[in-house]
Amino acid sequence: MAKKEHISETPATQLLRKHKVAFSEHPYNYEEHGGTGVSSRELGVDEHHVVKTLVMQDEAAKPLIVLMHGDCKVSTKNLARNIGCKSVEPCKPEVASRHSGYMIGGTSPFGTKKTMPVYVEDSILALETIYINGGRRGYLVGIAPQVLTELLNAKPVRCALAE
Repeated sequence: MAKKEHISETPATQLLRKHKVAFSEHPYNYEEHGGTGVSSRELGVDEHHVVKTLVMQDEAAKPLIVLMHGDCKVSTKNLARNIGCKSVEPCKPEVASRHSGYMIGGTSPFGTKKTMPVYVEDSILALETIYINGGRRGYLVGIAPQVLTELLNAKPVRCALAE
């Protein structure tokens, strides 16, 4: 019988366990700059169900998290309009890591170093299961999307652009 690969705890999985959230663990072979295309291929799931965690900032350099379908881009104009900001832009990688406490490619919205407002593309909430980063490169967790609004108080927005 194959031995189950042990996955050490991350701040994200610690938070999920603490709140008794049911989740499945999905390790895969991480590829530098592979993005959600690699993780969806490796896990055999639709890229639309893989959710990327993006650390962005508003015009005052206040950080925020945007959760988006793997096969979509964020319209920063629409996002800014949705959340009442003048502008929104992605944080530089080192700034994003400082805010989240995670490495780029391993950013989870759960267990971040700083508490940041979280926005989720509203169509994500209609999916049955989503696969989102579990706090390290090459590691996704499968959860019910309602966890995003219940645990992170994620606010639904409409800012998706097809890739």
